Amino acid sequence: MSQAAAFLSQNILPVVSTKERIVDYWNRRSRDFARLRMRELASPIAGRWMEEICGYLPRKKTLTILDVGTGSGFFSFLLSDFGYEVIGIDLTPSMIEEAQKAGRLLGSKALFMVMDAEKLSFEDETFDLVISRNLTWTLPNPKTAYGEWFRVLKQGGLLLNFDGNYGKEDFTADEDELPEDHAHRRLEKELCAECNRIKEQLEISYHQRPAWDVKILQQAGFEKLDLDFGVSRRIYTEVDEFYNPVPLFRIAAVK
Repeated sequence: MSQAAAFLSQNILPVVSTKERIVDYWNRRSRDFARLRMRELASPIAGRWMEEICGYLPRKKTLTILDVGTGSGFFSFLLSDFGYEVIGIDLTPSMIEEAQKAGRLLGSKALFMVMDAEKLSFEDETFDLVISRNLTWTLPNPKTAYGEWFRVLKQGGLLLNFDGNYGKEDFTADEDELPEDHAHRRLEKELCAECNRIKEQLEISYHQRPAWDVKILQQAGFEKLDLDFGVSRRIYTEVDEFYNPVPLFRIAAVK
């Protein structure tokens, strides 16, 4: 048995308990997180994200889009503003409450609902696009999630997954390069420690990513996959309150 497997067999919590901890963690962060995302929507970064996404969108005037792990709705608002039909889902009820509140303020047509990314309630082949940002690393069963995302995509539909190797990070470490107003600097030490404890319980933290993701996506049925490691360089052109110090990768996978 490998060292990682031995650690997991001795320390991993039941999935339901892990999910409860994840929901509790993000419930505690939801208000400040939502405020940051609202400021980000009004910043130049929002335009950079749309350029990033639009380069991969299918050439259709009308798209049905699922924003998985929407948080407070950042991607959903951007894509809805382009006239697309967008549903944002998140496991954390307070995040969905924040997204709905922001949607009313913005006059957005995006819809939001509490739902498990690993157990979707939608019919097969419902969406043209499934999109996600910084979610996969938080999932107890990402393999199951990838299978579900494949299931709800239409034939020829696209998955865009933006994520980073957060499982390799120490969230309690000092990050001197970050500005004083950065969200990571304002997190309570206990929240940082809890984030570390949760990720250590997740199997995905011990995989080599995104190589592992590519393998699992192929097993799920995706045949056309493309990787991009330049996302952070294009999005985070300055170190400000929105800056993400963990390099992002982008996986584009066509069903």
